[in-house]
Amino acid sequence: MFPTDFVWGASTAAFQIEGATDVDGRGRSIWDTFCATPGKVLGGDTGEPAADHYRLFREDIALIKELGLGNYRFSIAWPRVQPDGRGPVNQAGLDFYERLVDNLLDQGVRPWPTLYHWDLPQALENAGGWPHRDTALRFADYAAVVHERLGDRVADWSTLNEPWVVAFLGYASGEHAPGRTEPAASLAAVHHLLLGHGLATQVIREQAAGNDAPTRMGIVLNTQTVRPLRDTVADRDAARRIDALRNRIFLDPLHHGRYPADLLRDVAHITDFGFVRPGDLETIQAPLDVMGVNFYNPSLVAGPATDVPRDKRDATGGGDGASPWPGSEDVQFLLSGLPRTGQGWEVDATGLRDLLVRLAADYPRLPLYVTENGAAYEDTVAEDGRVHDPERRQYLEQHIRAAHAALEAGAPLKGYFVWSLLDNLEWAFGYSQRFGIVYVDRATQRRVVKDSGYWYGGVARTGTVG
Repeated sequence: MFPTDFVWGASTAAFQIEGATDVDGRGRSIWDTFCATPGKVLGGDTGEPAADHYRLFREDIALIKELGLGNYRFSIAWPRVQPDGRGPVNQAGLDFYERLVDNLLDQGVRPWPTLYHWDLPQALENAGGWPHRDTALRFADYAAVVHERLGDRVADWSTLNEPWVVAFLGYASGEHAPGRTEPAASLAAVHHLLLGHGLATQVIREQAAGNDAPTRMGIVLNTQTVRPLRDTVADRDAARRIDALRNRIFLDPLHHGRYPADLLRDVAHITDFGFVRPGDLETIQAPLDVMGVNFYNPSLVAGPATDVPRDKRDATGGGDGASPWPGSEDVQFLLSGLPRTGQGWEVDATGLRDLLVRLAADYPRLPLYVTENGAAYEDTVAEDGRVHDPERRQYLEQHIRAAHAALEAGAPLKGYFVWSLLDNLEWAFGYSQRFGIVYVDRATQRRVVKDSGYWYGGVARTGTVG
């Protein structure tokens, strides 16, 4: 049994579900450009029409209420609010998010907006993107604009979603928008993303000081349990390096006001971190009220000398099992032989329990929320009109039980958000992957709650895993 005040919800992201990419003054984002570049997104898929949430949001909120979920985590599209990422505000874009928030509140659903979920205005990328310091300053300006409009009704704010993905998949491996392969730029992007977070946190707190409404600030990280293949010097060191690049590169500046010393040594041949200016780390360490944890699977890694058969290499870790991240190019990502999701990710819920317990021990007293957790499988509508997805239900049950085990072990876990409410555009995988607990018919936009959705709604209403 979970505590009676435990938060249950569902998550989405603007570019993945909204559609309406060229209406009501929305500007172009790096993902619009990336999708339009041949060969970058599977099937040539784009953000249009996605799940058409821009037009169907009322129907989707009704589904959230029907399922008994009291919380909805969504993102705000920066180019819908500021088409060029700076300068004039697009009031029509702000109006949409005001309608969304007001409808959520009318239906008794608590809004949890994320200010940045990867859709950087293309104009800012043209000026240098996240490796350029000015982008962090512009992000703070944008955060102030959004909070000024919605801050009297929204208490729970996240600045960034998964800055690791933005920095390393966007600027190092090039798998995500903007598709650059510049190791030094990726590390500069890490810093400026964190700086943007700190500046946005400061400006929102300053604006909220004059309001009676409560304000809680957080950030969402895709932290991961990283395990060595064997208890050898080489494999332990591989796990240390990946942990530094995946977890501590964000956690240590946020909580301790410094970058890990071992990380700085690992990447010294790439950059000297000269982009860090006096006062930056104090800004990044702005106090947090909550921390979001996105979890899908743990990583199993080995050092460069390990001879691993090709079929045991985890290509989802990068390339042919090799790390694409600066400072760990010779680390190998491996498969452990467990069942895999439709996207090829191994299913191992023990990684979530271990991660939450580790975060509670290393960065204590900060309330934790699982802000994304879910799995993609090939779903179809059966003859009875239902979507039967037993694998997803099993995945969710295993991970919710793991979350409860972490809670019993002392982790300050306060909530769980399933990924995702709706089938959506799964970034570079296009529409080939379905993560939703609600099925979306691509041709008609008809919604069908999957069996996993009904099951999860029961968990949310009762606080128990049946």
